[in-house]
Amino acid sequence: MVTYLLKKSYQLKDLKQIEFQDLWGDHGIFTTMWIFGKPPKILFFDNHLKNLISSLRKYQIKKKSLKKDIKEIINKNLSKKKKYNHLLRIAINKKIISISLRKRIKPKLNFNLRLVKLKREKPEFKNLKYKKILSYLSKMDNSQSDIALVFNKKLLETGTSNLLFVKDQNFFTPKKDYYEGNTYKFFKTKIRKIIKKDILLKEIKNYDEILLIGSGKGVASVKTINEIKWKRKNLEKFKLLSNHYELIIKKCNSYRF
Repeated sequence: MVTYLLKKSYQLKDLKQIEFQDLWGDHGIFTTMWIFGKPPKILFFDNHLKNLISSLRKYQIKKKSLKKDIKEIINKNLSKKKKYNHLLRIAINKKIISISLRKRIKPKLNFNLRLVKLKREKPEFKNLKYKKILSYLSKMDNSQSDIALVFNKKLLETGTSNLLFVKDQNFFTPKKDYYEGNTYKFFKTKIRKIIKKDILLKEIKNYDEILLIGSGKGVASVKTINEIKWKRKNLEKFKLLSNHYELIIKKCNSYRF
């Protein structure tokens, strides 16, 4: 069971606080950001906000003051005096803005992926149609497991993260049908080339490493996929990406209230 530090909802039109609604399953968009340290820092904050508002426009959810309103709600609920290591979730539909904070769990090195036949609705967006995924994740230890979404015998993404595959020193990622998160976009600037191709289930045995990258996991190395008897061969690229990630964490500025 997930323990929340806070859960609050506000009317979109006037920011009046109402009874909390998580908004899962609604027509809308969410983003999940890592907030850490004291005073707090939010990794890739500006990019999260930009992508959130851009996606909301495509979902016909518009308000001129939306960026200002989101910051106002965040400022109401964060403290300069508290030390954080949490995931800050902002979810928005046509009527409500919801905010929640839950503890960020560091993935372990014995991480396992469980294959699930599923593709998200409109996967190019971080939309709120997540109930099926959450039904799986709620029964798992998220420090050492996640679900890998499989559609037409191709791996797409996990329930929480983007996927990178390593073979012969090269990085590969699925061609389509997933959302490119901010952590993924950061690594695109650090990796010389990421090759887009269909990641076929029958070819997974050929990959040396499988990496999860996202706000919740940071960088995680998959040790096993039990259903197809896959085991990682080394941790070389995991260590490389982890070093890049640690450097951007150190450069992250404190959140400006």
